[in-house]
Amino acid sequence: MSQEYIAIFMFASMMLMLFTGQRVFGAIGAVGAVAALLLWGVGGYDIPFSAAMKLMKWYPLLTLPMFIFMGYVLSESRLADDLYKMFHVWMGPINGGLAIGTIGLMVLVSAMNGLSVAGMAIGATIALPELLRRGYDKTMVTGVIQAGSSLGILVPPSVVLVLYAMIARQPVGQLWLAGVIPGLMMAGLFIVYIWLRCKANPALGPAMEDAHEVPRAEKLRLLGAGALPLLIFAAMMVPFVNGWTSLVESSAIGALTALAASIAKRRMTWKIFESCTKSTLAISCMFMWIILAALGFGAVFDGLGAVKAIDSLFTEQLGLNPWMILILMQLSFIIMGTFLDDTAMLVIVAPLYVPLVAALGFDLVWYGVLYTITTQIAYMTPPFGYNLFLMRAMAPPEISLTDIYRSIVPFVAIMVVALGIIMVFPQIALWLPETVYGK
Repeated sequence: MSQEYIAIFMFASMMLMLFTGQRVFGAIGAVGAVAALLLWGVGGYDIPFSAAMKLMKWYPLLTLPMFIFMGYVLSESRLADDLYKMFHVWMGPINGGLAIGTIGLMVLVSAMNGLSVAGMAIGATIALPELLRRGYDKTMVTGVIQAGSSLGILVPPSVVLVLYAMIARQPVGQLWLAGVIPGLMMAGLFIVYIWLRCKANPALGPAMEDAHEVPRAEKLRLLGAGALPLLIFAAMMVPFVNGWTSLVESSAIGALTALAASIAKRRMTWKIFESCTKSTLAISCMFMWIILAALGFGAVFDGLGAVKAIDSLFTEQLGLNPWMILILMQLSFIIMGTFLDDTAMLVIVAPLYVPLVAALGFDLVWYGVLYTITTQIAYMTPPFGYNLFLMRAMAPPEISLTDIYRSIVPFVAIMVVALGIIMVFPQIALWLPETVYGK
């Protein structure tokens, strides 16, 4: 059998196992292991062993449990509640102000956690009930929370970018810095859209009349309480950006600072600490199994030379230019995102796409940002977008699935515009990492 047919057969087998409901790491790892044994016999054992050793020696992976733990501490100890109260009081007096404040909340929660699920949970449980009670349009605010929560996988410390860094063999620090400006740009575009829409139709986001009645002293107190998560983020990122600490050391600072803040505010109990630790262990182990499976699967693909065959198919036989191939890749991510999560998408196609992107002459750090934005779009794309069903599970009964589907249309359009801007102007993503690491 030719190399191309073996690669196609492996990919089809993996997709079939995923459709049967197998765990992602089980499906990918099993196909990679069986293919290695069939192709190289006993020597195939070296591939998963080599992948495991590579994983254990990858020092930056220590950041993964640190940031996950930090996010759970901030979420479980309800420090994010103070943040929302701050936005509630300071942004409420303007039309659409609470929705704009919710985007701000989501950006900061993303900077504390690195996972979109955390932003969705906080937005649906804290922000959504208050927005509905204040008379905000249910369709608009449902889209606000879904779009805002998707920033969790782009704004550092993004766990998805850590996974991409491992598979693409790129520096985590550069990828995180590459996500900062695109993430803030996208949040800014969301805010401008909300402000313009509510200015044109104030009934969609009525101003809070009682916000003027809050005493200035209370406003300043809430500003201080809401600034605590910002201080935690600054304590973690400033030493790293200035080169005083390594990435792993900064992640440890972030975790310890979050824990200390929750203790100081008397919101950390033994039960919460135990819950945060167990959740961190579960999520970290899941990611490590997925990375291990992806590395083994990718090694088999490299051994087959499948990437060169695909490169030849696109460039020589089909005559496509590099940009057309890149756009087709992004479209395939959106299609897969209708039924797979971001981790599954990455580990399935990374063995094919990452070497191909490098062969086409594109920057892999820049492509990591493109992949992440495309994943955000896929999260919110019907019929089976990941965020759509998370929102349906968390939303109150008065919000229907139709409302949820309608709510994402303008925000998906904004994300597509943002993706196009970054594709045309790569320096939006690359300027910050080049500036910081150039020092």
